Amino acid sequence: MRLFNCRKIKDRATGVKSAARAVTGGRLVVIPTDTVYGIGCDAFNHAAVKALLAAKGRGRDMAPPVLIGSKRALDGIASDVPDSAKDLIEAFWPGPLTVVVPYTPTLTWDLGDTDGTVAVRMPLHPLALELLKETGPMAVSSANKHGQPPAETATDAKAQLGSDVSVYLEAGPSEDNLPSTIVDCVAHPPQVLREGALTLEQIRKIVPDTLDRDGYGPGQRPEDQEADEPGETADEPADAPSEETSA
Repeated sequence: MRLFNCRKIKDRATGVKSAARAVTGGRLVVIPTDTVYGIGCDAFNHAAVKALLAAKGRGRDMAPPVLIGSKRALDGIASDVPDSAKDLIEAFWPGPLTVVVPYTPTLTWDLGDTDGTVAVRMPLHPLALELLKETGPMAVSSANKHGQPPAETATDAKAQLGSDVSVYLEAGPSEDNLPSTIVDCVAHPPQVLREGALTLEQIRKIVPDTLDRDGYGPGQRPEDQEADEPGETADEPADAPSEETSA
């Protein structure tokens, strides 16, 4: 188990090489991304993915997303990518967007119970992209034990994950501790499964009919329709709600 301070040029080069060797060897690594730190492994190594889930305390029903180092890499793992996903990728990759798309049936990976789909993201972080170009697609989840807060540094991740991880790449505190926004593009219309660093409004600017987490389309939420009733406006409701609703 080693931690490399990748803010130093010498340690960065050594750290990336060590992390790449660890991934190739079926071991776990912790890397920075443009959202939170992630724990990752070779997406095609069944034992490594199983170890990743065990390290986090998760089961097969919570399959990890896959990070890739270029938009082109999506062609190697996904088939019949919906137009909604293509449009969102064009707008937000690299960046804090995860899209759920069908994966190529001939792939030999085992990420868990995914029902033929994969959640994919291209992160906007130079260190993560550098490593991904060495390793190819990696299964990556937030670097924390299930139920604990996401790590904002590799040192924080080490305190939670310890010797389960072979290499930690430290690049300083996360710029944004919000996770990526996940959009299920297999669904018709697509639906936001988790609103994170990208808002629903930003997603709908690209794909207007996207459903929110509760399955409502634009203008379909009860509060939106109530505001359209006679005597009410969106800015001045006739009767203000007694409690705030969760976003």
